[in-house]
Amino acid sequence: MAASITRRAALRTGAGALALAAIAPAAALAQTAVSMEALLEDGPLPDLWLGDAKAPVTVIEYASTTCSHCATFHQTTFKELKAKYIDAGKVRFVLREYPLNSVDLGAYMLARCAGDDKRYPVLDLLFAQQKSWMNDKPLASLVSLMRQAGVSEQQVETCLKDKALYDNTVKARDFATNKFGVNSTPTFFINGQRQVGALSLEEMEKVILPLIKG
Repeated sequence: MAASITRRAALRTGAGALALAAIAPAAALAQTAVSMEALLEDGPLPDLWLGDAKAPVTVIEYASTTCSHCATFHQTTFKELKAKYIDAGKVRFVLREYPLNSVDLGAYMLARCAGDDKRYPVLDLLFAQQKSWMNDKPLASLVSLMRQAGVSEQQVETCLKDKALYDNTVKARDFATNKFGVNSTPTFFINGQRQVGALSLEEMEKVILPLIKG
């Protein structure tokens, strides 16, 4: 019970002072490449993939819902990537949670609680309206936003009290930090190759196209 009260209180305080106490230290050396076998091991949270499982290219993104660069990527490059490569069966894509603060963590929990089929639409909504819910009353703003996705206030309350989901979301972030050297958002692994920052489609294509042709 104490944990759920803490999570709710953190959401009420606003986005200003919400650093997570449990953030793990960054890996001493950020890895430039990681084996796909390691990247595809089961983690604390199940992956929800977009695209063809047999696509020649796999893109894994570690993102934060409160990261402005992540929002920029999802409002620009990701839409192009999806239309041109994911929907065409050339790229398989997954976004993995990397929460940077308590508001971020709560938003990710709500996206999961919305249901597997609604997770990506909710994430799209969170990124598109990031400036409207990152304010001094994030809980009220997120309740309003989730209502657009068909999630009631009661469901929001129940979701934010889900200790197992809370713990696994934190573990997922720490797993990425400790095993893959992730320490900033967005961080991508394209067939294991590490790329950092809100890449343009052209920048992603420099990595993706040789892999598709290969």
